[in-house]
Amino acid sequence: MVLRRWRRHDGYGSGSGQRGLDRTAGYFGDGFLSAEHVDAVVRGVGHVRGRIAGEMSEAFRSEVERKLLAHAMSGAPPAEIGRIARAVGNEVAGEHGGVPAAEDTTLNRFDYGVTTDGRLAGTFDVDAVTGEKLLSALDVWSRPRPEPDGRRDSRTASQRRADALHQLLDCGGGGQTLISAPKTEVMVTVPADHPDRAELRWMGPVTEATAAAAACDAVITSITLDGQQVPIDLSPPKRLFIGPVRKAILLRDTCCIKCGAPATWSDCHHIVHWADGGPTTLGNGCLLCRTCHRAVHHTDWDIIMGADRHPWLIPPTDIDPTRQPLPAYNRRTLTLAA
Repeated sequence: MVLRRWRRHDGYGSGSGQRGLDRTAGYFGDGFLSAEHVDAVVRGVGHVRGRIAGEMSEAFRSEVERKLLAHAMSGAPPAEIGRIARAVGNEVAGEHGGVPAAEDTTLNRFDYGVTTDGRLAGTFDVDAVTGEKLLSALDVWSRPRPEPDGRRDSRTASQRRADALHQLLDCGGGGQTLISAPKTEVMVTVPADHPDRAELRWMGPVTEATAAAAACDAVITSITLDGQQVPIDLSPPKRLFIGPVRKAILLRDTCCIKCGAPATWSDCHHIVHWADGGPTTLGNGCLLCRTCHRAVHHTDWDIIMGADRHPWLIPPTDIDPTRQPLPAYNRRTLTLAA
């Protein structure tokens, strides 16, 4: 086995760790390799070196370089070269009694911070199992779905993944049942006399529209504060859209009324906002996925309850200057007579 032959060479001195990859440099200079392939080979050799306890022999390094170059020259894309290097590194680590980098949970990192714009930004680096769980969970939620008028999903892949993360958090990580409300607790403080000064506990100030969207499908607890921000009154919590009312909305709408996303992706939205006195009733509720929910609260999309007792969407003027009402997604293939 090649890897065992490599292990017999232990004369790789500390100085040789700085040597260049001569074959790789030569192929690049002759125009046989792209910069991306060179980067993949260099990173691949470095990955394997990092999985060996002690020094890496020159013969070992050369053999790994030849293996990765052979795949690069045969047309393998840079990502595939990286996977091959990881496979070699895993096998080497196993022979040395170590844990492959892809499976080493001690290397896991998750760092984040609030930006000056009030957003949360961060980086993470996790093991293969954690990564697999995350990708599997996000895959379902991040698939493209059509716009209300049938056009392709206008969101980028990155935007879809961000929306999927939002959905995953609301579902508590394990999927949302048809009759359950979102599970992740978010505290929003809205001054009664200044609703435009709403704040999130961790992230700080948000717009009134965002606060209203957060209140659509949530537990509402009213806390009255005095001038020194000391609580002086607390109302019992009120959960919105649960039980028979939520079931009835799910049966009527079946999916997001704007884009057709599954009911399990959706909030129950107050057509007349709860903060404006809108009741928590079948006639004042409809299903909206997270993306469409934000659009309704932050853009000029409107919703009305039609004479047929189904919700109708009114698009902004930049989409339809006449603002002709659109039926809910699950009814767009039906005639008005139906």
